[in-house]
Amino acid sequence: MYNVSYSYKIPAGFWAGLHQLGIAAHDVLRKAQLPLTIITEPVVTAAQYFAIWQAYSDLIDDIAKGIIKLTTGFETAHYPLTVLATYHARDYRDALKRMARYKQLCPPESLGIIEEDERCTIDLEWLYTEQPGPPMLVGITLAFLLELGRRGTGQHLTARFVEFSQPMGDVQALETYFGCRIRSGAKCNRLTLHRRDLDRPFVSYNAELLEILTPVLDQSLDERRRIRSITGMVKWIMKRSLTGGRPDIQTVASELGMSDRTLQRRLTDEGTSFKHLLTQVRHEQAQEYLADPSLDIKEVAFLIGYEDQNSFYRAFRLWEGDTPSNWRTKHLGTNSIN
Repeated sequence: MYNVSYSYKIPAGFWAGLHQLGIAAHDVLRKAQLPLTIITEPVVTAAQYFAIWQAYSDLIDDIAKGIIKLTTGFETAHYPLTVLATYHARDYRDALKRMARYKQLCPPESLGIIEEDERCTIDLEWLYTEQPGPPMLVGITLAFLLELGRRGTGQHLTARFVEFSQPMGDVQALETYFGCRIRSGAKCNRLTLHRRDLDRPFVSYNAELLEILTPVLDQSLDERRRIRSITGMVKWIMKRSLTGGRPDIQTVASELGMSDRTLQRRLTDEGTSFKHLLTQVRHEQAQEYLADPSLDIKEVAFLIGYEDQNSFYRAFRLWEGDTPSNWRTKHLGTNSIN
C-alpha cells in the first residue's frame, strides 16, 4: 500500500549485529516505543530510525563503548549489499567514494569527502530532517569508515583527527580506537584521515563481485533519485496513517523530524501543499481499494480516513464525476461487489 522508496530500510544484519552483543531486537524496539513488526517489516521514518539508535544507546549505557563494540564486532557476513560494494573495492579511496555514493540509498545520512594536501576530510550530514542524529549513530558512522579501511587493507590504520558536535561518552576510549585526538562540541561531525592511506589497496578486492553489484546498486540509486522528494515522503507517511482518521501536518512533520512550518515551506518549494497531497493520497488510495472486490464501500471510506460514507461519496464524485459503486463496476466488471 506504500512505496518503500520513500522510507528508511534497516538492514537485516543490524539486528544480527546487536544480537552478537547480547541485545535483543525486541528490547530495542520496546525502548524506542516502536512496534515489534519493524523486525519483520524494517521500513521506518527518519524519526523512528533515530529512535532505534537512541534506544540502542540507552541500552548499552556508554556511547563510546556502544560505538566501539558494534563497529568492531559487526561481522562482514552481515554487511548489506551497499556496504559489500565498498568492502570489495579496489582500494580505500574507491571504497570511500562508493560509500558516499551508496549512502544515498539509505538516507538520512550523507557523506561529503574532500581531499586536500595531506588530509582527507569526511563530513557527515543529515538529509530531509532538521533533527540531529543521535550521538551513537554519528559515532558508529564515522568509526565504521575507519573500520572499513582497516578491514579492507588488513592494516591498523589511524585517523588524523575526529570532530563530534555532541558529547560522546568516554572520549579516551574513542581516542584509543581512532588513534587520534577527539574533539566534542564541534560545529560538525567530521573524520579526518591521512590522505596517503587512500592509496592502500584492499586485500578484500573482488572485481567479479563488483561487476555484479555495481550495476544493480547504480540502477537502484537512479530510481531512488527520480522519486525521492519531500512530497513523496509525505505521501508515504499519509498512506500509512489514513485509516479511520485524517493525518495532520503537525504529526507528519514530527515523523520527518521538522516543524510544520518548515514542512509547508518545503512542500511549497516543490509546488504543492499538505492539503493538496492529502486529497491526492485519498484519491489514489480510494482507487486502489475499490479495485479490491473483497472490500465494501463503507470499508473503503474508513480506510481512507472518512468517518461516514456520505462524505466519501461526495469527495469521490468531485474526483471522478461518478459514484464509487459505478466506478468499481466500470473498472472491474459486473461481477464486482457494489
